[in-house]
Amino acid sequence: MEPPLSSQNQPVSRRTALKLGLAGLAGIAVGGAVGAGSSAFIARLGRTAPPTYRFFSATEAALLIDICEQLIPGDDVPGATETGAIHYIDRQLCGVYARHQQTYRRGLEAFRLTCRQEYQRPFSELPAAEKFAALRALETGRAPQALWGQPTAQAFFNLVLAHTMQSFYGSPRHGGNRDYASYRMLGLDYPPMVGRNRHPET
Repeated sequence: MEPPLSSQNQPVSRRTALKLGLAGLAGIAVGGAVGAGSSAFIARLGRTAPPTYRFFSATEAALLIDICEQLIPGDDVPGATETGAIHYIDRQLCGVYARHQQTYRRGLEAFRLTCRQEYQRPFSELPAAEKFAALRALETGRAPQALWGQPTAQAFFNLVLAHTMQSFYGSPRHGGNRDYASYRMLGLDYPPMVGRNRHPET
């Protein structure tokens, strides 16, 4: 697997892992009138919050947020959650990545069932070591085959990893990399333009 998960079951240096990950990253390009007797209806409208996500349900989003945070955890630099990975993926799935909608929907459900079967708990309740092991099983194809068809566990893992990395390194206008976090970490000018970045001399 690509960093930041390691074959020694220990996370590598996060800053090093993210810089290494950048090298292989491909760029990416996201009322009607009511009657006088409708007070109950109006009250219900007042209690109904607008949807937070364009594609994901709240349950799906919570699971994906947790997965993305394991791939790019926050420390001295904001991680996937703080930089908006979920918003990037959610927006792109309603645009240029619409073809991946069912991969996410089926993959998240298969992963949810995998955690229930293997650990008897949802992913959010697992300790860090078991979260690592659960994702490592997806990456290496060791997830229970009976729970995975299309996408395969590996295909789902690789897609989420790629999109999480794109979110972290892409332009904030696509929904991720909030406050240019990765650019600041790498010491790049922002917004970056090919051939225009000025790097400190070493």
